[in-house]
Amino acid sequence: MGRERVELKTLEQVRVMRRAGLVVADVLAAVRASARPGMTTADLDVVARQVIDRAGATSNFLGYHGFPATICTSVDDEVIHGIPGPRVLQAGDVVSVDAGAVVDGWHGDSATTFVLGADGALPPGSPDADPADDALVRATEAAMWAGIAALAARGRLNDVGRAVETAVEVASAATGVALGIVEEYVGHGIGTAMHQPPDVVNYAERGRGMPLKTGMCLAIEPMVTRGSGATRELEDGWTVVTTDGSRSAHWEHSVAILEDGITVLTAPDAGAERLKELGVDVVVVD
Repeated sequence: MGRERVELKTLEQVRVMRRAGLVVADVLAAVRASARPGMTTADLDVVARQVIDRAGATSNFLGYHGFPATICTSVDDEVIHGIPGPRVLQAGDVVSVDAGAVVDGWHGDSATTFVLGADGALPPGSPDADPADDALVRATEAAMWAGIAALAARGRLNDVGRAVETAVEVASAATGVALGIVEEYVGHGIGTAMHQPPDVVNYAERGRGMPLKTGMCLAIEPMVTRGSGATRELEDGWTVVTTDGSRSAHWEHSVAILEDGITVLTAPDAGAERLKELGVDVVVVD
Protein backbone atom coordinates (compact mmCIF):
# COMPACT_ATOMS: atom_id res chain seq x y z
CA MET A 1 0.00 0.00 0.00
CA GLY A 2 1.60 3.25 -1.11
CA ARG A 3 5.26 4.14 -1.29
CA GLU A 4 6.05 2.53 2.05
CA ARG A 5 4.85 -0.88 0.85
CA VAL A 6 2.65 -1.49 3.89
CA GLU A 7 1.89 -5.20 4.25
CA LEU A 8 -1.85 -5.91 4.46
CA LYS A 9 -2.86 -9.17 6.11
CA THR A 10 -5.72 -11.55 5.48
CA LEU A 11 -7.90 -12.70 8.36
CA GLU A 12 -6.18 -16.09 8.38
CA GLN A 13 -2.78 -14.43 8.61
CA VAL A 14 -4.04 -12.28 11.48
CA ARG A 15 -5.11 -15.46 13.27
CA VAL A 16 -1.54 -16.78 13.07
CA MET A 17 -0.28 -13.44 14.37
CA ARG A 18 -2.73 -13.83 17.25
CA ARG A 19 -1.03 -17.11 18.15
CA ALA A 20 2.33 -15.35 18.19
CA GLY A 21 0.80 -12.52 20.20
CA LEU A 22 -0.51 -14.86 22.87
CA VAL A 23 2.96 -16.37 23.26
CA VAL A 24 4.31 -12.87 23.86
CA ALA A 25 1.54 -12.21 26.39
CA ASP A 26 2.53 -15.37 28.24
CA VAL A 27 6.19 -14.30 28.23
CA LEU A 28 5.43 -10.90 29.75
CA ALA A 29 3.08 -12.41 32.33
CA ALA A 30 5.70 -14.97 33.37
CA VAL A 31 8.46 -12.38 33.64
CA ARG A 32 6.28 -10.05 35.67
CA ALA A 33 5.22 -12.88 38.00
CA SER A 34 8.82 -14.03 38.47
CA ALA A 35 10.53 -10.69 39.05
CA ARG A 36 11.91 -10.25 42.57
CA PRO A 37 14.56 -8.07 44.19
CA GLY A 38 17.88 -9.91 44.06
CA MET A 39 17.22 -11.43 40.64
CA THR A 40 19.31 -10.31 37.71
CA THR A 41 17.93 -9.14 34.40
CA ALA A 42 19.60 -12.25 32.93
CA ASP A 43 17.36 -14.35 35.20
CA LEU A 44 14.33 -12.70 33.62
CA ASP A 45 15.68 -13.59 30.19
CA VAL A 46 15.84 -17.26 31.19
CA VAL A 47 12.18 -17.14 32.24
CA ALA A 48 11.21 -15.64 28.89
CA ARG A 49 13.23 -18.15 26.89
CA GLN A 50 11.59 -21.07 28.69
CA VAL A 51 8.08 -19.80 27.89
CA ILE A 52 8.92 -19.32 24.21
CA ASP A 53 10.54 -22.77 23.98
CA ARG A 54 7.56 -24.50 25.62
CA ALA A 55 5.24 -22.82 23.12
CA GLY A 56 7.28 -24.09 20.16
CA ALA A 57 7.84 -20.50 19.04
CA THR A 58 11.06 -18.58 18.44
CA SER A 59 12.28 -15.24 19.75
CA ASN A 60 12.36 -12.46 17.19
CA PHE A 61 14.75 -10.48 19.41
CA LEU A 62 17.54 -13.04 19.77
CA GLY A 63 20.06 -12.37 17.00
CA TYR A 64 18.13 -9.40 15.59
CA HIS A 65 20.95 -7.25 14.16
CA GLY A 66 23.15 -9.10 16.65
CA PHE A 67 21.02 -8.56 19.78
CA PRO A 68 22.27 -11.18 22.26
CA ALA A 69 19.17 -11.98 24.33
CA THR A 70 15.55 -13.15 24.21
CA ILE A 71 13.99 -10.00 25.68
CA CYS A 72 14.94 -6.41 26.37
CA THR A 73 15.11 -5.44 30.05
CA SER A 74 15.36 -1.70 30.69
CA VAL A 75 15.58 -0.43 34.27
CA ASP A 76 14.99 3.07 35.67
CA ASP A 77 16.68 5.56 33.28
CA GLU A 78 17.02 2.89 30.57
CA VAL A 79 14.27 3.56 28.03
CA ILE A 80 14.51 0.61 25.63
CA HIS A 81 16.83 -2.10 24.30
CA GLY A 82 18.44 -2.92 27.64
CA ILE A 83 20.50 -6.13 27.35
CA PRO A 84 19.77 -8.71 30.08
CA GLY A 85 22.86 -9.37 32.16
CA PRO A 86 24.29 -9.18 35.67
CA ARG A 87 22.33 -6.14 36.84
CA VAL A 88 20.61 -7.01 40.12
CA LEU A 89 17.04 -5.78 40.53
CA GLN A 90 16.13 -3.80 43.63
CA ALA A 91 12.85 -2.85 45.26
CA GLY A 92 11.74 0.49 43.84
CA ASP A 93 13.16 -0.15 40.37
CA VAL A 94 11.04 0.76 37.36
CA VAL A 95 11.39 -2.26 35.08
CA SER A 96 10.41 -2.30 31.39
CA VAL A 97 10.32 -5.61 29.52
CA ASP A 98 9.98 -5.81 25.73
CA ALA A 99 9.36 -9.23 24.18
CA GLY A 100 8.57 -10.79 20.83
CA ALA A 101 7.87 -14.19 19.31
CA VAL A 102 7.49 -15.76 15.89
CA VAL A 103 4.94 -18.46 15.01
CA ASP A 104 4.92 -19.92 11.50
CA GLY A 105 6.77 -16.90 10.18
CA TRP A 106 4.48 -14.28 11.74
CA HIS A 107 5.54 -11.91 14.50
CA GLY A 108 4.18 -10.61 17.78
CA ASP A 109 5.70 -7.74 19.82
CA SER A 110 4.66 -6.25 23.16
CA ALA A 111 6.12 -4.45 26.17
CA THR A 112 5.14 -3.76 29.77
CA THR A 113 6.50 -1.72 32.66
CA PHE A 114 6.11 -2.22 36.41
CA VAL A 115 7.48 -0.88 39.66
CA LEU A 116 9.23 -3.65 41.60
CA GLY A 117 8.23 -4.07 45.23
CA ALA A 118 9.77 -6.11 48.02
CA ASP A 119 7.78 -9.19 47.00
CA GLY A 120 7.51 -8.66 43.24
CA ALA A 121 5.84 -6.43 40.67
CA LEU A 122 3.45 -3.94 42.22
CA PRO A 123 -0.08 -3.44 40.85
CA PRO A 124 -1.04 -0.02 39.50
CA GLY A 125 -1.89 2.40 42.27
CA SER A 126 0.03 0.48 44.92
CA PRO A 127 0.87 2.60 47.99
CA ASP A 128 4.23 0.82 48.09
CA ALA A 129 5.36 2.47 44.85
CA ASP A 130 6.87 5.93 44.58
CA PRO A 131 3.81 8.01 43.57
CA ALA A 132 5.67 9.67 40.69
CA ASP A 133 6.91 6.32 39.37
CA ASP A 134 3.39 4.90 39.60
CA ALA A 135 2.03 7.93 37.77
CA LEU A 136 4.66 7.48 35.04
CA VAL A 137 3.82 3.81 34.50
CA ARG A 138 0.08 4.36 34.51
CA ALA A 139 0.27 7.38 32.21
CA THR A 140 2.34 5.51 29.66
CA GLU A 141 -0.04 2.56 29.64
CA ALA A 142 -3.05 4.88 29.31
CA ALA A 143 -1.36 6.66 26.42
CA MET A 144 -0.85 3.33 24.65
CA TRP A 145 -4.53 2.44 25.02
CA ALA A 146 -5.54 5.89 23.76
CA GLY A 147 -3.39 5.33 20.67
CA ILE A 148 -4.92 1.91 20.12
CA ALA A 149 -8.44 3.30 20.50
CA ALA A 150 -7.65 5.87 17.81
CA LEU A 151 -7.19 3.02 15.32
CA ALA A 152 -10.81 1.98 15.77
CA ALA A 153 -12.08 5.18 14.17
CA ARG A 154 -10.40 4.06 10.92
CA GLY A 155 -9.14 7.56 10.23
CA ARG A 156 -5.50 8.44 9.53
CA LEU A 157 -2.23 7.23 10.96
CA ASN A 158 -1.36 10.54 12.62
CA ASP A 159 -4.50 10.25 14.76
CA VAL A 160 -2.55 7.73 16.86
CA GLY A 161 0.25 10.14 17.75
CA ARG A 162 -2.19 12.89 18.61
CA ALA A 163 -4.12 10.56 20.91
CA VAL A 164 -0.93 9.41 22.65
CA GLU A 165 0.35 12.96 23.16
CA THR A 166 -3.00 14.18 24.47
CA ALA A 167 -3.22 11.29 26.94
CA VAL A 168 0.26 12.05 28.29
CA GLU A 169 -0.60 15.74 28.68
CA VAL A 170 -3.84 14.91 30.51
CA ALA A 171 -2.06 12.51 32.86
CA SER A 172 0.69 15.01 33.59
CA ALA A 173 -1.83 17.73 34.41
CA ALA A 174 -3.89 15.39 36.59
CA THR A 175 -0.97 14.03 38.63
CA GLY A 176 1.37 17.00 38.67
CA VAL A 177 4.20 14.78 37.42
CA ALA A 178 6.17 16.31 34.55
CA LEU A 179 6.28 13.80 31.70
CA GLY A 180 8.21 13.80 28.43
CA ILE A 181 7.55 11.75 25.30
CA VAL A 182 10.52 10.04 23.68
CA GLU A 183 10.38 11.08 20.03
CA GLU A 184 13.45 9.34 18.57
CA TYR A 185 11.88 5.88 18.84
CA VAL A 186 8.45 4.97 17.51
CA GLY A 187 5.92 2.23 16.91
CA HIS A 188 5.84 0.33 13.64
CA GLY A 189 4.11 -2.05 11.32
CA ILE A 190 4.45 -5.75 12.09
CA GLY A 191 3.78 -9.00 10.24
CA THR A 192 6.23 -11.20 8.35
CA ALA A 193 8.95 -9.06 9.97
CA MET A 194 9.07 -7.53 13.43
CA HIS A 195 9.64 -4.01 12.12
CA GLN A 196 7.86 -2.89 8.97
CA PRO A 197 6.45 0.34 7.54
CA PRO A 198 4.79 2.51 8.57
CA ASP A 199 6.43 4.29 11.50
CA VAL A 200 3.88 5.14 14.20
CA VAL A 201 5.00 8.22 16.11
CA ASN A 202 3.88 9.03 19.64
CA TYR A 203 3.25 12.73 19.17
CA ALA A 204 1.17 15.02 16.98
CA GLU A 205 2.62 15.61 13.52
CA ARG A 206 1.56 17.99 10.81
CA GLY A 207 -0.80 16.50 8.29
CA ARG A 208 -3.03 13.51 8.68
CA GLY A 209 -0.80 10.67 7.55
CA MET A 210 -1.79 7.65 5.50
CA PRO A 211 -5.32 6.25 5.74
CA LEU A 212 -5.84 3.32 8.08
CA LYS A 213 -6.82 0.25 6.08
CA THR A 214 -8.23 -3.20 6.76
CA GLY A 215 -5.36 -5.66 7.12
CA MET A 216 -2.87 -3.22 8.64
CA CYS A 217 -1.11 -4.52 11.77
CA LEU A 218 0.62 -1.93 13.92
CA ALA A 219 2.66 -1.94 17.11
CA ILE A 220 1.60 1.00 19.27
CA GLU A 221 4.40 1.74 21.77
CA PRO A 222 4.77 5.00 23.66
CA MET A 223 7.92 5.61 25.69
CA VAL A 224 7.53 8.30 28.35
CA THR A 225 9.96 9.76 30.90
CA ARG A 226 9.81 11.77 34.09
CA GLY A 227 12.00 14.30 32.34
CA SER A 228 12.64 15.92 28.98
CA GLY A 229 12.21 12.85 26.78
CA ALA A 230 15.70 13.30 25.29
CA THR A 231 17.80 10.13 25.02
CA ARG A 232 21.24 8.80 24.16
CA GLU A 233 22.59 5.37 23.27
CA LEU A 234 25.21 3.66 25.44
CA GLU A 235 28.48 2.25 24.17
CA ASP A 236 27.00 -1.28 23.99
CA GLY A 237 25.23 -0.09 20.83
CA TRP A 238 21.80 -1.02 22.17
CA THR A 239 20.76 0.42 25.50
CA VAL A 240 18.98 3.77 25.23
CA VAL A 241 18.91 5.94 28.35
CA THR A 242 17.48 9.34 29.24
CA THR A 243 20.02 12.13 28.96
CA ASP A 244 18.86 13.73 32.21
CA GLY A 245 18.83 10.47 34.20
CA SER A 246 15.05 10.51 34.63
CA ARG A 247 13.11 7.28 34.89
CA SER A 248 11.24 5.90 31.90
CA ALA A 249 8.31 3.60 31.06
CA HIS A 250 7.51 1.67 27.89
CA TRP A 251 4.24 -0.01 26.91
CA GLU A 252 3.42 -1.75 23.62
CA HIS A 253 0.76 -3.90 21.98
CA SER A 254 0.45 -5.26 18.45
CA VAL A 255 -2.95 -4.46 16.94
CA ALA A 256 -4.77 -5.62 13.78
CA ILE A 257 -7.31 -3.53 11.89
CA LEU A 258 -10.04 -5.81 10.57
CA GLU A 259 -13.06 -5.28 8.36
CA ASP A 260 -15.38 -4.99 11.36
CA GLY A 261 -13.10 -3.50 14.01
CA ILE A 262 -9.76 -3.92 15.74
CA THR A 263 -8.19 -6.66 17.85
CA VAL A 264 -5.22 -6.42 20.17
CA LEU A 265 -3.12 -9.40 19.17
CA THR A 266 -0.86 -9.38 22.23
CA ALA A 267 -3.54 -8.90 24.93
CA PRO A 268 -5.09 -12.10 26.37
CA ASP A 269 -8.60 -10.57 26.16
CA ALA A 270 -7.87 -8.91 22.78
CA GLY A 271 -8.00 -5.56 24.58
CA ALA A 272 -11.68 -5.83 25.49
CA GLU A 273 -11.50 -4.58 29.09
CA ARG A 274 -9.39 -1.48 28.58
CA LEU A 275 -10.91 -0.49 25.25
CA LYS A 276 -14.45 -0.81 26.60
CA GLU A 277 -13.56 2.02 28.99
CA LEU A 278 -12.77 4.10 25.90
CA GLY A 279 -15.97 3.19 24.09
CA VAL A 280 -14.36 0.70 21.68
CA ASP A 281 -15.52 -2.87 21.10
CA VAL A 282 -12.98 -5.41 19.89
CA VAL A 283 -13.13 -8.29 17.44
CA VAL A 284 -12.05 -11.68 18.79
CA VAL A 285 -10.16 -13.81 16.26
CA ASP A 286 -9.06 -16.72 18.51
